[in-house]
Amino acid sequence: METIESRTPRETRRDPQAGPPPGVLAVVFTALFLAGLALSTFLADGRPFPSPFGAADEITAYFRDHTDATRVSGALQFASSVPLAIYAATVSARLHKLGVRAPGATIALAGGVLASAFLACSGLVTWVLSRSAVAEQPEVVRALQYLAFGLGGPAHVVLLGLLVAGIAVPGLLAGLLPRALAVAGLAVAAVAELATLVLLVDGAALLLPVARFTGLAWLIAAGFLLPRRRVRTEG
Repeated sequence: METIESRTPRETRRDPQAGPPPGVLAVVFTALFLAGLALSTFLADGRPFPSPFGAADEITAYFRDHTDATRVSGALQFASSVPLAIYAATVSARLHKLGVRAPGATIALAGGVLASAFLACSGLVTWVLSRSAVAEQPEVVRALQYLAFGLGGPAHVVLLGLLVAGIAVPGLLAGLLPRALAVAGLAVAAVAELATLVLLVDGAALLLPVARFTGLAWLIAAGFLLPRRRVRTEG
C-alpha cells in the first residue's frame, strides 16, 4: 500500500496546503514597517517619530503639527501586522508538517499572533494620535504615546522573540535550519526577551531596535531557508 513516505518527489512537489512562502511574507511585513518609519519621517520634514521619554512640549508639538505623518505611521504599522500573523500561522503549520511535535511550533504561532496583535493595537493608538481633537490635549497625547510605545515596543518585541525562538529551537534540534542561523536566532530571541527591562529601566529601550531589526532580518532568512519537507534517505 502506498504511503505518504513512499511517494516520489514528483508526486509531493506541489502541495496546495503549503500556504504562502514565509520568506516573502517576512519581506512584505518588513517593507511595510520600514515604509511607515520612512514616510512618516519624510512627511514630518525629516523629524523622526518622537521618543516617549522626550520633553513633553516637543512631543505635543510634533503630534499637533504632523498629523499626516502620524496617520501614515499608524496605518502602515497596522497594515504590517497582517503579513506577520500569516507568517506565524504558515511557519507553525510547516513545522508541524516537518514532524515537529515539541512545543516550538505552538510557541512560534502564539508568539507571532500576539506580536501581530500588539503591533496592530499600537498602530491604531498611533492613528488616534493623528486626530486633531486629540492632538490639542497634551495630557491625552502623552498618555496615548506611552500606550502606543508599550504596545509596539516591549510588548511587540518580546513576543516577536517568542516567534523567533519557536522557529530557532526546532530548527536547531531537528536540523531544519543551518546551525549558525539557528544559533543566531536564539541570540536574537534572548535579546528580545531582555527588552522586558524597558518596563523597569528607560535606558533599556536601546534593546528594542537591536532586537526588532535583527529579528526582522532573521525571520526573512529563516522564512526562505526553512524546508518544505524533510529529505529522506533510503538505506
